[in-house]
Amino acid sequence: MECDIKDKSLRELGKKRIEWADAHMPVLQQIRARFEKEKPLKDIRIGCCLHVTTETANLMRTLVAGGADVRLCASNPLSTQDDVAASLVSDYEIPVFAITGEDNPTYYKHINQVLDIKPHISMDDGADLVSTLHSKRKELLKDILGGTEETTTGVVRLKAMAEENMLACPVIAVNDSETKYLFDNRYGTGQSTLDGILRATNTLIAGKTFVVCGYGWCGRGIAMRARGMGANVIVTEVAPVKAIEAQMDGFQVMKGYEAFKIADIAVTATGDINVIDEPHFELMKDSIIIANSGHFDVEINKKALAKLAVEHHEAKPLVEVYTLKNGKRIYLLAEGRLVNLSCADGHPPEVMDMSFANQSLAAEYITEKGKSLEKKVYKLPEEIDTRIAQMKLRALGIEIDKLTPEQEKYLSSWELGT
Repeated sequence: MECDIKDKSLRELGKKRIEWADAHMPVLQQIRARFEKEKPLKDIRIGCCLHVTTETANLMRTLVAGGADVRLCASNPLSTQDDVAASLVSDYEIPVFAITGEDNPTYYKHINQVLDIKPHISMDDGADLVSTLHSKRKELLKDILGGTEETTTGVVRLKAMAEENMLACPVIAVNDSETKYLFDNRYGTGQSTLDGILRATNTLIAGKTFVVCGYGWCGRGIAMRARGMGANVIVTEVAPVKAIEAQMDGFQVMKGYEAFKIADIAVTATGDINVIDEPHFELMKDSIIIANSGHFDVEINKKALAKLAVEHHEAKPLVEVYTLKNGKRIYLLAEGRLVNLSCADGHPPEVMDMSFANQSLAAEYITEKGKSLEKKVYKLPEEIDTRIAQMKLRALGIEIDKLTPEQEKYLSSWELGT
């Protein structure tokens, strides 16, 4: 079987970790059991560019159970768990093209090896697969039924493509499902970002001034968890409504130029470029820790930081120290890449359970409806989103109320009032 991974001998540990994650992903288990019986993805080829983690492994198993022919590559050079890749290849016979720390040419070589399957469905986290498909591998578009996109940054790219009439297939914005962004982005990113910072630095969070750049759902989660660990949290924003929301949630809100003067830790989560830029570095206090939780490594201007530094070395794995002319040191985590996946294991399986349930059911939806959809970005239908929430509640042993006929009539009526 064609593959490109670090070391097949790591398979035993990888399999144990995949099984551990699976035990905490009951919704995906239910979908896999149904897929095994019904085979809704029979003869469908799916090219996947996702973080190669234990949770992703269980998504791959679910797609295969549904009858799909699957190939997987990494959506970030530092997020691959090599033992998981080894187990997927050796234990589950799923072709994987991903190695931790791979360079840029290898990263795109792996994307092309996934596209060599001539996929009917693309499954992305950041839209690198679908953008390569549209720019370098256009001859494959004739076979595409549609795609799915996991993350906010990828959805932004895809909507830009659609706006310019460049999108040649329908894409489901999995990130826009409530059972994804309300939980994965907020609770998953919030916890795993703090986990990554702690694993990389073992720094004390309590009492520190912690700056969160961006108050989208990921920023909300990071701010929430940092405050929970005792940090004094400051939020920087460019959107007025989000800034007011952060203020009313109890966080300080100020401009980056002021926040970075007093920050002990600063984390970006905006999806935009150069959020921490050259003028900011010169304002920072000595020994500040900076990290990124946005999808791409563009939020911290690394080139400007390197230019300002008179000395640079690795203080410890995935922690680089840049010393400026004024003697102040800036500690950059994970090369400015996703700190939660580069320095830790990423989101917990309990939240990825719902995210990957969305991916699985989106693949089924595209298989059924793809040929009739327009070439634009869609949300997954609300009834599917609701079904996932219901499955999660059942798995948690939680029962909720139902509207009575009288209540349903009241909510649908305009005649009844005061």
